[in-house]
Amino acid sequence: MKRLGLLRHAKSDWDDRTLRDFDRGLNNRGRAGAALMGAHIRSHGVDWDKIVASPAERVRRTLDASGLDYPIDWDMRAYLADYPTLEELLRERGKTCDSVLLVGHNPGLEETIFALVARENENDLFAIAAQKFPTATFAVLELAIDDWRDVQRGCGRIVHLARPRDMDPDLGPEKFR
Repeated sequence: MKRLGLLRHAKSDWDDRTLRDFDRGLNNRGRAGAALMGAHIRSHGVDWDKIVASPAERVRRTLDASGLDYPIDWDMRAYLADYPTLEELLRERGKTCDSVLLVGHNPGLEETIFALVARENENDLFAIAAQKFPTATFAVLELAIDDWRDVQRGCGRIVHLARPRDMDPDLGPEKFR
């Protein structure tokens, strides 16, 4: 079994409309959400072997604010990646790892859940993720594979899902000031 974590970047800052999408950082809500989710991920009990991450500024700042201290492979292909690209990254970058944390963007992370979770493995956590996978959301999937080269559609099940608003209602959509 392999374990896959998915962390969507925290809430980005749109104050400076002249910045390219790639260069946008985090707003106050994003920094608070990233710190909260980082603490949650550290306490969750998985010792991540590696992070594979988009090099976009908002992902970098999410990881900085999270305080996660795992080896990071920055890969430009993860920027706004779709599921097939993320699957390819897992095959290439997972290699000897038992657990990989992908940090990036939607809709690719959400598509990854839809692709990897077989219909017969859909559960309440899947239903929540299917409804919306908001910024700074963290999910864990267990994959019925022994080697990352074998990752394929339907090989997983979602076993954990946490959103910032689940731990701090003030980080919900309309509540942050």
